[in-house]
Amino acid sequence: MAPGSDALLTAIAPAEPVEPGTAVIIATSGSTGEPKGVLLSADALRASATATHERLGGPGHWLLATPANYIGGLQVMVRSLLAGTACAVLPPGRFDGELFADAAAPVLREDGPRYTALVPTQLTRILDAGGRGLAAARAFDAIIIGAAATPPALRDRAAETGVPIVPAYGMSETASGCVYDGVPLDGVEVRIGPDERVLIAGPVLTHGYRLRPDLTAEALVDGWFRTGDRGRLADGRVEVLGRLDDVINTGGVKVSAAAVERALGACTGVRDSCVVGLPDAEWGEAVAAAVITDGPVEIADLRAAVRATVGAAAVPKRFEFVDALPLRGPGKVDRGAVSRLFPGIG
Repeated sequence: MAPGSDALLTAIAPAEPVEPGTAVIIATSGSTGEPKGVLLSADALRASATATHERLGGPGHWLLATPANYIGGLQVMVRSLLAGTACAVLPPGRFDGELFADAAAPVLREDGPRYTALVPTQLTRILDAGGRGLAAARAFDAIIIGAAATPPALRDRAAETGVPIVPAYGMSETASGCVYDGVPLDGVEVRIGPDERVLIAGPVLTHGYRLRPDLTAEALVDGWFRTGDRGRLADGRVEVLGRLDDVINTGGVKVSAAAVERALGACTGVRDSCVVGLPDAEWGEAVAAAVITDGPVEIADLRAAVRATVGAAAVPKRFEFVDALPLRGPGKVDRGAVSRLFPGIG
């Protein structure tokens, strides 16, 4: 839980009796911004940790490099507990490659598989800095990348530098990542609903939301968790296309923010981006893009790429070039804060 977050503390309701079968309550605002307490059983945590070890290559030694109050960090501790190994810990606060290398040292001295889990921002900093941090990252047997989507350019950089990443998709409600590099973990089922909604079933699921039977009934239907994400299945692999609510209605045309981000990410020099809809008197919403680059980039080239792959209506009308995207939680982009990066939006 984020320090000082009264709303998330209220969602946990520490003074109220805990629902039966609950081992832990994860406070999360998810992608909707509405604070919720996700209920997870010991069986769900164990199922996720066991399936993760099976996928990665067996129980091993772990470095905890993300906050333990979020599900990704908590699961690192659960995996270490089940493996019977000591969990090394990266001190909270500032993150850079040198600190990562120091924290990783005791794990990398161990025999057997060595693992950690990072968010995309942490991986980017390691790749940018090079040196000891990059050397340490290369020495792990697997680095799970979660909490947010891994941009294609970041995936390519990791491959080029020999960092063994495993992009993961999941959430608090699935006891952490449940789809690794497009393939569901053993015991996890994924299907796509008629509205392109990603549906998930399996032993890793939450059994509800803290003191919110209404939200529980809406999210869990016939054993399936109804995510808020759009996706598709291609050759047995899961591809997440973006949020169901990330659609921008501009001039009567519905544009997927995630599709525009993918088009921008394929452009030379673009490291990352976030696309939002801004209020506009003429268009209703105007497509706007906050972009991180590795060097000079021509806006005309970005617009041309989006027009060619997504369509004319999806071409951003406004651009802001930034050094970093505002984040909330463990590496998730704060889209509300991104909107406020544009002059006149507050």
